[in-house]
Amino acid sequence: MAGDRDLQQLLGQLHPEVTPGRYVFCSFPGRVPAGLRPVVTVAEPEGITAVVEQHEAEALGLDYAYPAVWITLRSHSVRDETGRAITTAVAGRLAEHGIGCSVVAGFHHDHLFVTADHAEQAVRVLERLAAG
Repeated sequence: MAGDRDLQQLLGQLHPEVTPGRYVFCSFPGRVPAGLRPVVTVAEPEGITAVVEQHEAEALGLDYAYPAVWITLRSHSVRDETGRAITTAVAGRLAEHGIGCSVVAGFHHDHLFVTADHAEQAVRVLERLAAG
């Protein structure tokens, strides 16, 4: 896949897949608490952002924001200008339908977090984008 840079072909391979559960964003001043199982972490000057399953955050009494559904784009991630074009196309198409998303680029796949009330619509929009 590393040599594949055709944007339309890559968009056709999005294959959005919803991971079961709800996920939330938490923030910690120093480090992620021991035992917490984040699916994403981001280090920022203000602290560590961790995306965790909502039930885990609630069980631990953590403050959180942005309850979301996790959608993985099963196409292989591309970390160059074509990858940026894919991210722009995906986020732009969702925005055209009033759906905001938080995009996380993994080494192998791109991941979107969208509010639960928009999850089904987001998947349909992405499937139509993939279909051309």
